[in-house]
Amino acid sequence: MKIALIGAGRIGKVHAQAIHSHPNVTLAAVADFHQPAAEALAEQYASRAVSVDEIFADDAIDAVLIASSTPTHAEYLERAARAGKAILCEKPIALDLARTRDALQVLSEHPVTCALGFNRRHDPQFTALKKAITDGRIGALETLTIISRDPSPPPAEYVAESGGLFRDMMIHDLDMARWLLDEPIESVFAVGSSIINPAIGEAGDVDTAMVTLTTASGKLCQISNSRRACYGYDQRIEAFGSQGMLQAQNESDTRLRFTGEAGQVEEKPKWFFLERYAQAYQLEIGDFVAAWQEKRAPLASAQDGLEALRLADAAERSLLEGRKILLDASV
Repeated sequence: MKIALIGAGRIGKVHAQAIHSHPNVTLAAVADFHQPAAEALAEQYASRAVSVDEIFADDAIDAVLIASSTPTHAEYLERAARAGKAILCEKPIALDLARTRDALQVLSEHPVTCALGFNRRHDPQFTALKKAITDGRIGALETLTIISRDPSPPPAEYVAESGGLFRDMMIHDLDMARWLLDEPIESVFAVGSSIINPAIGEAGDVDTAMVTLTTASGKLCQISNSRRACYGYDQRIEAFGSQGMLQAQNESDTRLRFTGEAGQVEEKPKWFFLERYAQAYQLEIGDFVAAWQEKRAPLASAQDGLEALRLADAAERSLLEGRKILLDASV
């Protein structure tokens, strides 16, 4: 499979490495609005730097991985679909539902393999957690707790363009909640504060938030987000059921624990998503390639992106209006 990469920034470099690590994939081309960045990344992986237009016009390119800035995602997704190329698009497709629905309409008119970059679905721990729930290991799932904390807040100028914490950060957790709960979510209730960096509040966002989701059968999910965890990247999930509990823990470099007279000492969690989810990004590429070859749906689809965005919108509305938001059954 020949994949062209659009976007040579931080996340683009992660995807380039994942593409390079797959034995049946070639990084065919790299494009970026900043040409020197594209040239440097292309040279690193013995590829070539080209324009975006050249990528969509090249019949030898099988797929496009969209890792450019968020405002470009929907346009590039639509162009790739019209060109008949498979697509792996970083989240979100767009920051508003109307534009996202427009992109999905193009996909329905030009059906191609299209995966969305919810890389956490590919993490080995979370995959094992999902399988254990599905296999009934804890009986009936009753409550789900998702903790996701960044080591430090982003610059305030980034926040102003990111779509806010719910669309930029929590959207991964909202997708995980949908995936693990596996039934319609009927209501969303959110609270949030700006207590870490006043500039984030001045930009109209929060840096600390909690959301409660309620499903059709009464299952409860609580998501806790913070833009600051002094000890590293805090990524944990607890699934509690009628016959037991499952816990996905933080990853460290060796997961080594020392026990002595003074107590127990463990390593800090891995520092950020680049380290924590490095394997997940590689497995994501593997699933994308297999979905394309087998003509099946990828683990995370464009529709999943739409539904997670719907939950993010509902969470923001709940925060602003101070009330529970009821949803229809399509989530």
